Amino acid sequence: MVRKAKVEFDELPPDNFDPKNPYGDPVAMLEYREHLVREKWIQIETAKIIRERLRWCYRIEGINHHQKCRHLVDQYLEATRGVGWGKDARPPEFHEPKKAVEAE
Repeated sequence: MVRKAKVEFDELPPDNFDPKNPYGDPVAMLEYREHLVREKWIQIETAKIIRERLRWCYRIEGINHHQKCRHLVDQYLEATRGVGWGKDARPPEFHEPKKAVEAE
């Protein structure tokens, strides 16, 4: 039995996913959803790593942390912008269509 030296992940969304008809190919839809979840987790973990570096910088720099850690604050704010699991963070093709109210 031979082990691979490196684990490889497919980082691209599936080619056969159609956003206009997401339920046309259920396998492609699930692969696309897994792709979105994987990308979201990568963003969250990146923000956690930057936050840990920022904590370390605050402890080491002490009173000068406002000046010396500013670049990490900027990176952390940029990494946390738009990260979340709410419905607004999902792509528009996964939102339910709005139903028109019929006038009586």
